[in-house]
Amino acid sequence: MSATFTGVIAIDGPSGSGKSSVSRAVAQRLGLRYLDTGAMYRAVTLGAMLAGIDVEDQAAVEQYAHRMELFVPTDPQRQILVLEGRDITDEIRTPAVSLTVSAIATNLAVRRELITRQQQIVAAGRAIVLEGRDTTTVVAPDADVRILITADEDSRIARRTAELHAEVSSTTMAQTSSQISDRDRRDSTVASFQSAAEGVVTLDTSHLNLEQAIDAVLDIVRELP
Repeated sequence: MSATFTGVIAIDGPSGSGKSSVSRAVAQRLGLRYLDTGAMYRAVTLGAMLAGIDVEDQAAVEQYAHRMELFVPTDPQRQILVLEGRDITDEIRTPAVSLTVSAIATNLAVRRELITRQQQIVAAGRAIVLEGRDTTTVVAPDADVRILITADEDSRIARRTAELHAEVSSTTMAQTSSQISDRDRRDSTVASFQSAAEGVVTLDTSHLNLEQAIDAVLDIVRELP
């Protein structure tokens, strides 16, 4: 299976569900390209901030998104995102970007632009794992495998806290809980990721560690006819 799969795997899910770590690892295991669609929204967010653009000014952000030069990596082992010649791989993961990205992700004109770019990347060659909002329903509705990775709220908060903070405490978990609920609330106005669409397999990772979640996705791929 790992040597012969040449299709598209689309993985969606809410914040903290583990979809990014799982998706990238699955791409590595299967020797496929990998596309983190969420990183593209973060790139627009950072770029607008650096350019002094008000992220709430939807028209200005749309214009920026159309003209920005963004190199999006598809090598799962070398995820270096370059905006206007600048390596922004680490910068897009800062708290400032995390707190602001929903303003960009809910800009419908920006979504259309980035979805077009994402579909072009997929069409450039088969054999890819793409993950993020809308991947199973809008970006790649005809993907060979479509999975919604979810987890209970406590698990999602704990995972995201570990990603964002140096320590996991009641204080950092409370901060993360607020960020997750706010982002999911805002993003759900423009994307469906809380429940699986028809034909999409749901994978609950609440009680799975990373390796178990990866194996579960690979099992779903193996079950393809």
